[in-house]
Amino acid sequence: MQTIELNNGVAMPLLGLGVYQITDPSVCEATVLAAIEAGYRLIDTASAYGNEQAVGSAIKKSGVPREELFITTKVWVRDTGYDNTKKAFELSMKKLQLDYLDLYLVHQAVGDYYGSWRALEDLYREGKIRAIGVSNFYPERAIDLISHNAIPPAVNQIEVHPFYQREAEQLFLEDKKVRVQSWASFAEGRNNFFTNELLWDIGRRYNKSVAQVTLRWLIQRGIAVIPKSVHRERLMENYDIWDFTLTLENMEAIADLDTRQSAFFNHRDPTIIARWAGRK
Repeated sequence: MQTIELNNGVAMPLLGLGVYQITDPSVCEATVLAAIEAGYRLIDTASAYGNEQAVGSAIKKSGVPREELFITTKVWVRDTGYDNTKKAFELSMKKLQLDYLDLYLVHQAVGDYYGSWRALEDLYREGKIRAIGVSNFYPERAIDLISHNAIPPAVNQIEVHPFYQREAEQLFLEDKKVRVQSWASFAEGRNNFFTNELLWDIGRRYNKSVAQVTLRWLIQRGIAVIPKSVHRERLMENYDIWDFTLTLENMEAIADLDTRQSAFFNHRDPTIIARWAGRK
């Protein structure tokens, strides 16, 4: 498995399994076990996903040494603030059945995320977390956090896929030594993603699927990926991306698919923020 070096020297796998929306505990546990058996070593979850317990059970049953795995979880909006984040972290660790975490993220730039960041810094200094980062932070929020805290984020996990490529944001973050990790790499199938003519045609040349072409495109941009699937054959397919390289022509063609708009929602929409904060 290829890795990417974070700003504190920690090596993070470029490819992992995301478990967002896998809400059935038995399905989640079986999926994580199948992924680990297939060679995956990074598992990405979050307290808001409601499946940390299942992830922890799979990790324990896998038999893979803890030091070979890279486990990520996140603190949700309603648990922000210094004390709340400390409590949320302990609860996540209990559910995951872990002694330490590889990466802990502030899930959204909403609520008292400054208090949360101070808690993450302390947990990092105590050796309970190997790296700390953020998720869904736009550049102005990221630079504000970086400018006013001692430890910069190692990772910003954001929506990146062929229809929302965020090249300028990636360049900005990398200049600040923050690695980008993509969520929704396949745009959750929106905009007829899996039948896109260009991606399909590029895949045909390499005998690869649209999903494999997209993951390869992201990795060649230096972006880590955490695709989700509950199907063993697709887990294997997503893992099988290391034996081909897209040409510069391929990369430039895919760049033309960029709509410069999220396929999901606007993180700056007040109604979205109010919903996450538990207000109408």
